[in-house]
Amino acid sequence: MTTQVADLLASPVLNAVIGIIGVATPLIGWASSAVSLKAVVVVEAVLVLLLVVNHIWMRQVYIHLRRANNRDMSDAKYFDLVRSQLEQELIADFGEIADGHLQVYATEVPRLSVLLFQVLIDSRSEPKRVLAADLTTNPNLLTQRREYLAVNRRLIEAGGTIQRLFICWARDLMREDYARSLLQLIDHHRSLGVTCGIAVRDRLRADQAIDFVVVSRAAVLVEEDQGDADYTRGRSSVYFKQVDRWTGRFESIWGHGAGAAPFTLQSYESAARPMLDAGTWEQSRATEAVDKL
Repeated sequence: MTTQVADLLASPVLNAVIGIIGVATPLIGWASSAVSLKAVVVVEAVLVLLLVVNHIWMRQVYIHLRRANNRDMSDAKYFDLVRSQLEQELIADFGEIADGHLQVYATEVPRLSVLLFQVLIDSRSEPKRVLAADLTTNPNLLTQRREYLAVNRRLIEAGGTIQRLFICWARDLMREDYARSLLQLIDHHRSLGVTCGIAVRDRLRADQAIDFVVVSRAAVLVEEDQGDADYTRGRSSVYFKQVDRWTGRFESIWGHGAGAAPFTLQSYESAARPMLDAGTWEQSRATEAVDKL
């Protein structure tokens, strides 16, 4: 019985019936002299009371989402598409996204990363460009992000571009096992069509050594707590405002001309690959090569 009453209160049919009666009652009172004004007022009062009760009930049983002012976002149409998708999936803190900011945890992080790419592919947002800076402490972790790598490929096949900067500690670049894993990872990204570069983390400012992905001019995903292999932990934030500032930060790390990140990678490869291929890793040569980067 309780369930039936709840269904009745939440029914759109009830709202429609109340509305029709509310309009019909004064018309009948006006057209018929047999209907007293007092009766019309009583009926209207009852209808208003029913509407108030129905409104209170609906607020109790349904999730109410804050509506965002998309005019403040760097790309309003892109933001609306992401917001709508998240509302459908109910994975977000909607109080945050209404302000142009969203924080996600653990397994939601890779899901949201894929969503941001897919929306860029499907939308009319331009440029279809991604700028990604990765704090690469373990290259093997990045090779396991299969869905993420797949959506990278789809973006490039759709005419987009991706620049990926691997930010590595100097001591790691001098290690044979790390160098092998890193270059295998870079080879895989290149096979997708990604433009790769490296930067030595020891030589960056603290505000540059950040793991972030800039999606067009529409959003930036900042990884605040790096996830493990299965993303049982990890925390990231997405910002839909002032994205151009993050673009400038990426470009300052990527560099220009002979000092740009792809040329730094080329210099490192020219020293590391021959030793890896021949199985003759020499620590002194590796150290010298890294010192020159």
